[in-house]
Amino acid sequence: MRNKMWKAFGLLGLLAGLGLVTPAKTYGAEIAVETSTTLYAKMDVPVSVLNTANPSGSILSSAEEGKTYEVIEAPKDGWVRIKVSQGEGYIKSSSATLIEKAQEKVDKSALKRQEVVDYALQFVGNRYVYGGVNPNTGVDCSGFTKYVLGKAGGVTVSRDSRSQSSDGKIVSYQNARAGDLVFYGKSGSINHVALYMGDGKVVHASTEKTGIIVTNVMYRKPVKFVSVLN
Repeated sequence: MRNKMWKAFGLLGLLAGLGLVTPAKTYGAEIAVETSTTLYAKMDVPVSVLNTANPSGSILSSAEEGKTYEVIEAPKDGWVRIKVSQGEGYIKSSSATLIEKAQEKVDKSALKRQEVVDYALQFVGNRYVYGGVNPNTGVDCSGFTKYVLGKAGGVTVSRDSRSQSSDGKIVSYQNARAGDLVFYGKSGSINHVALYMGDGKVVHASTEKTGIIVTNVMYRKPVKFVSVLN
C-alpha cells in the first residue's frame, strides 16, 4: 500500500532582488520543488556599464551586443542595474531586452523525508510482533521506526521508544515534518513511537490485532515530536 500526502502551502513571496518564488510541486505536506524566476538583460547594442545611474558616471565595464547579463534591480527612471564580471553597474534600459528565465530548485531534504515515508508505507498491513525488528516478518513500534529510518533515511536510532525519544531534536507539532518521530506515553512514561507522515497522519506498528497501520496523529495525545532527519 502506498499513499502520498499532497498539500500546497500557497505563495512563498518575493525573494531578494527580482526572484519570485512559488511552489511547483509538493510532497509529504511540504514543498519539494520551487520555481524561481530571474530577470536578465540581453543587449541590443554594445554599451558602457556605469557605476551610477547617471550619464556622467564612471565606466565600470562594457556590455557586448547579444550577450545576456543578470538584472540586479528592476528598471527605474530609464536605467537598469546588471551584474558584470567587474561587479554591478547601470545601463540604459532602452539598450537591452529583458528576459525572464525560470529555474527549479529541489528541496532535497523534503524529498528524502518523503522517501522515508513511502518506504514505511509499503509495510502497512504487515504483522506486529513484540520484540520484532523486521517489518517483513513482524515488528514492534520501535523496531519499525528503527528499521525504516535505517534503511530509507540512513539514520541509526536506539532500539526502544523511550531511548529513541532522546535521539534527535524536539520539535513542535506545528513544525513537525514528514519522517519525524511521534511519541506517546502513559503516566509520564513513553511507551509507543510512530513515524509522522505529514498532514496529521502517522504510520506505525500499532498492536498485535491491527499490525502496521496509518492513523491520525491525535489518535492518542502525543508526548513529544522528535526530528532525527537533519
